[in-house]
Amino acid sequence: MEILNYLIDFFTSYGYFAVFFVLVACGLGLPVPEDVTLIAGGVICALSDSNGTTLNPQIMVGVALCGVLIGDGFMFLLGKLLGPKVTRVRGIRKIITKEIYSQIQEKVKKYGDKILFFARFLPGLRAPIYIMAGVSHKISYLKFLLLDGIASLISVPLLVYLGYFFAHDLDDVLAYVKRSETYIIVLLVLAVIVFVGYKQYKKKSVKSENK
Repeated sequence: MEILNYLIDFFTSYGYFAVFFVLVACGLGLPVPEDVTLIAGGVICALSDSNGTTLNPQIMVGVALCGVLIGDGFMFLLGKLLGPKVTRVRGIRKIITKEIYSQIQEKVKKYGDKILFFARFLPGLRAPIYIMAGVSHKISYLKFLLLDGIASLISVPLLVYLGYFFAHDLDDVLAYVKRSETYIIVLLVLAVIVFVGYKQYKKKSVKSENK
């Protein structure tokens, strides 16, 4: 809650530019939660209605989308340009340990496009997955931006408008976001289980037909 109040104060002073700057900086390694930043962007739009410096939530969504895509694109390109050496970069090596590197590399190779889309809804895994997608060299930059852009069109407006419509109930908003993240993780696990089960079933069916 403290970081949210700080961002609201900062954004209130500098408006759209501040939101854009912080979102891009998140992609450069700034340890600020992106979801909280987006909510704060919506909050200042709501608060601006009462102080005479009206900020449009629709413009805020557009600004936020640009900031998010630039930040995400940087992480992807960093992995693409440095390859496995990215784990030696100071700051990143704290995020991507050798264990995480091998695990995410395997998942990216196995699920490719799907894991990139769902990574946008997983704050703790988002940055490592984007970096590893670049390291894998199996996905083009344009395809990455397309997938990330589609996912961002869902998550970014949702979080900005949550902040906008519930600016005076921030505790409830943050609790909702945390619950949503848990639900998404559970759904992803179930989806993976169903997908793997379906693949196994198909293999067994093909084997039985060939006998």
